[in-house]
Amino acid sequence: MKHLETICVQGGWQPGNGEPRVLPIYQSTTFKYSSTEEMADLFDLKKEGYFYTRLANPTNDAVAAKINELEGGVGCVLTSSGQAANFFAVMNICSAGDHIIAANAIYGGTFNLFGVTLEKMGISCTFINQNSSDEEIEAAFRPNTKCLFGETISNPGGEVFDIERFAGIAHRHGVPLIVDNTFATPINCRPFEWGADIVTHSTTKYMDGHATQVGGAVIDSGNFDWNANAGKFPGLCTPDESYHGITYTESFGRKAYITKITTQLMRDLGSIPGPMNCFLLNLGLETLHLRMPRHCENAMTVAKWLKANDKVAWVHYCGLEDDPYHDLARKYLPNGSCGVLAFGLKGSREDAVKFMDSLKFVAIVTHVADARTCILHPASHTHRQLSDQQLKEAGVAPDLMRLSVGIENVEDIIADLSQALEGV
Repeated sequence: MKHLETICVQGGWQPGNGEPRVLPIYQSTTFKYSSTEEMADLFDLKKEGYFYTRLANPTNDAVAAKINELEGGVGCVLTSSGQAANFFAVMNICSAGDHIIAANAIYGGTFNLFGVTLEKMGISCTFINQNSSDEEIEAAFRPNTKCLFGETISNPGGEVFDIERFAGIAHRHGVPLIVDNTFATPINCRPFEWGADIVTHSTTKYMDGHATQVGGAVIDSGNFDWNANAGKFPGLCTPDESYHGITYTESFGRKAYITKITTQLMRDLGSIPGPMNCFLLNLGLETLHLRMPRHCENAMTVAKWLKANDKVAWVHYCGLEDDPYHDLARKYLPNGSCGVLAFGLKGSREDAVKFMDSLKFVAIVTHVADARTCILHPASHTHRQLSDQQLKEAGVAPDLMRLSVGIENVEDIIADLSQALEGV
C-alpha cells in the first residue's frame, strides 16, 4: 500500500481466511504456550510472539503497524499517553548527567516534563527559540547533549518547526532530531522525509479524533546511525546486562532504538495502552484522511473571519498569507496544517473570559484536536503551572486563546463565536 488514504483504512491488521475482518480486541494479559522452551525463546528475543501484554499485544501491534506505515518508519511502539511517548523517546537515549535541547514553544506539559521532571532525574534541558540563528542554537549544544526536540506545529502558538534546518543542526552535532507530529499528523506532514529521526504523537488528538481514548506513539525512522556516534549512546551500542547482554545495534540493526524502548523501558515502566483503547484509536485512524482536510478548511475560514473582526487583536494561523510561519507552512504543510489556531481579543483578560463563558456549543475543555470545536485559555489552563517568565519563554501570551476548530458546519461555528463576541 502506497497511498495514505488506503493505509488509514487497510493498514495494520491483515486478516487471513476465516479471520475477523475488523481488528479484534485481544483483551488478555497473558498468552499460553505448550513448552518452557517456546516461552524462553520469546524472552531471549530469538522469536517473535506474545507472552505478556505489557510488552506486546496483537491489537496494539496492529495499530502500531498502521501508524508506523503512515509515518514511513521501521517500527512503532504505542504508549499510554502522548506525555509517555515523549518521555520514552528521550529516556531511551538519556540517563542521569545527560542534556537535551528543545524548542521553547512546545506544549506546556512537555515543557514541564523536560524542564522540571527530567531535571529531578539528572537530565538537564536547554530551551531555545526556534527562530534564533543557527549560531545561537548551536551554542546550546554540549558534549553530553543527546537529542534535539520540537513540534511540527507548536501547541498552542501555532509556530511551524523548520524540520530540515533543525535536522541539519542536530546531525552536525551527532544527535537525533525528535519531532512531535501530533497536530499535523502524517496526513499533512511526514517529518522523516525532511530529516527527522524519531517522531512522537499524542494519539489522543487527531489520530483518535473523537476524544474516546488517551494514548501516544513513538516511531523510529531507522535512519540515525547510532554506531557512528557510539560514545554518545552506550545504551544502544554496548551490551545491556539487564537483557542477557544484548547489544541492540548489533542484534537489531535499524530497529535498535524501537526494540530497546519495548524490551527495556516498557518492561520497566509499563506505560502501555489497553487493547480496548487501541481498538478505539484504530477506528479514528480509519477516517483520519477524511477529517484532516475538513479541519483545515474550517479553520482557515474561521481564521479569516476572526482576522476581519474589529474586536479581535490578532490571529495566528499558518495558513494565513501574512502569518510569520506561512512560508514554512507552504514548504512542510502544502495540503493544510491542522484545525488549531490562536487569537487574542482587544481589551482585558476579563474580556477573554467573558467571551469564552458566553459560547454555547463551542466548549471550554482541556482537550484539543477532535471532531468537536473547543476552546481553551492556556495561561489559565494547560500552561497554568508556568510562571509569567516561563509563559513568555514558551511564546504563550496572557491573552492567547487556543481554538480547536472541529468538523461541524463552519457557519454554525462562526455564529457561536459571533454571538459571544457581541457581549465583549
